[in-house]
Amino acid sequence: MGTAAAVHADASDLLVRPLAARIGAEVVGTRLSGDLPDATVRSVNAALLRHKVVFFRDQEQLDDAAQERFSALLGDVVPHPTEHVRAGTTSILELESGTGYGRADAWHTDVTFVEAYPKISILRAVVIPEVGGDTVWSNTVAAYEGLPAQLKALADSLWAVHSNVYDYAAYRPRATEEERRHYDEVFASSLYETEHPVVRVHPETGERSLVLGSFVQRFVGFSKQESEWLYNLLQYHVQKIENTVRWRWRAGDVAIWDNRATQHYAVNDYGDSRRVVRRTTIDGDVPVGVDGRRSVARRKAERRQNARAA
Repeated sequence: MGTAAAVHADASDLLVRPLAARIGAEVVGTRLSGDLPDATVRSVNAALLRHKVVFFRDQEQLDDAAQERFSALLGDVVPHPTEHVRAGTTSILELESGTGYGRADAWHTDVTFVEAYPKISILRAVVIPEVGGDTVWSNTVAAYEGLPAQLKALADSLWAVHSNVYDYAAYRPRATEEERRHYDEVFASSLYETEHPVVRVHPETGERSLVLGSFVQRFVGFSKQESEWLYNLLQYHVQKIENTVRWRWRAGDVAIWDNRATQHYAVNDYGDSRRVVRRTTIDGDVPVGVDGRRSVARRKAERRQNARAA
């Protein structure tokens, strides 16, 4: 299918324009709300399964409450698992560029440090810099399918430990003291740790996708150095330009992505300008590996002993 072609998904009047061959499409002429017909919602989900991430321009009619109502059409809306990482409601996560976690400039899949991480994420642009601030998504199904046969066989057998607690200072050496404190007191005040299969089977499409990203701490049965080598080898295929799509935000835009089949990266190229986006997430299912085994939570909301007092 050519990137300029327009296609109709499912049986509704949803107009979908692919942006790249492997991932990404813009949905044209649809006004999002909590009152969308069931046929339109099914078409959105069909487009999502096919293109992995779909974009809607100029949805200024959405405020926080309307975003929540629309999100509920796609499944059960769930809050971020980390205490107090909230905006004005219990289920909206605000990512603001001045906070310790507001610049998500690392490849990741949302919240993989929990057992049943979200299946869908919905992101609404509130304040966008005049220059920069794009987001890039990658198709982790295409990444898996592009692996050499021997590497696929290895990936199928691997398990990885994911956690929300990592060396923030090493990851962001230029972060301010306020940003470091915010990360420590809010995002990482409770420890989550989960073992996931590196390759999961998608519950709706049956496709196999790589479960990696910046929350991976190590591979089960491998040393730290070995884990770093393995991670870089597999993650290279996720980050291949051919597997990605890049979106230039405007205030009011909405992006929806299949969190079971993608990674994404918020490009940190806008200096001191302010960037605010708000995210809702839809409850997911426990990943199942190629061998039928399910992910296992090792630690759930365990209070860190060395966290600074809030």
